[in-house]
Amino acid sequence: MPAPAPSLTGHLANVLLCTDAAPKRFVTREVPEVRVTFEGIVGDRHAGLTRKADVRVPWFPKGTLIRNTRQLSLVSREELAEVARALGVPHVLASWLGANLELVGVPRLTQLPPGTRLFFPEEATLVMEGENQPCVGPGRVLEAHHPDLRGLASRFVKAAWRRRGLVGWVERPGLIRAGDEVRVMLPPPVTYSLPSASPESEAVG
Repeated sequence: MPAPAPSLTGHLANVLLCTDAAPKRFVTREVPEVRVTFEGIVGDRHAGLTRKADVRVPWFPKGTLIRNTRQLSLVSREELAEVARALGVPHVLASWLGANLELVGVPRLTQLPPGTRLFFPEEATLVMEGENQPCVGPGRVLEAHHPDLRGLASRFVKAAWRRRGLVGWVERPGLIRAGDEVRVMLPPPVTYSLPSASPESEAVG
């Protein structure tokens, strides 16, 4: 019988969404709660069952319609504080990064493995797709708040590496509220290695 998957508990500090559909607008605003469906957060610009392929999925031609596994983005308040210290600024707000959920109390949130599940009190369940790679877009927002500090946009990318948070999708609809306790269930650990070449295959050719 397999061992139970490890789990831990955190809390949801803030819930945010972006209703601006204009291109390259991603800054979010705080709301008390959101409802999530199989398409993502109701009313958020990133909601949808599908999305168009971009530079994040170079194995598809740009614009190809693919499943949307980036319905929501999550960040850690503790990791944002580390980014702020690295950049020498007072704080980095979750909204500046376009985040939807800001968690506290989950160690090394960005390093949670793909397949991690987040369970919320009112039925909502999210599955983590993977790390949200940092880019200069949020860095430019940060730079706009600190015009006296040059180069923040590019410096942000390095400072936010492995601290930028995660993206995920909705596995079970429900309600998510600021202040919720969040149960984090990690997937069972998997060790995979390529099989060594057999003498027969080495002899071919």
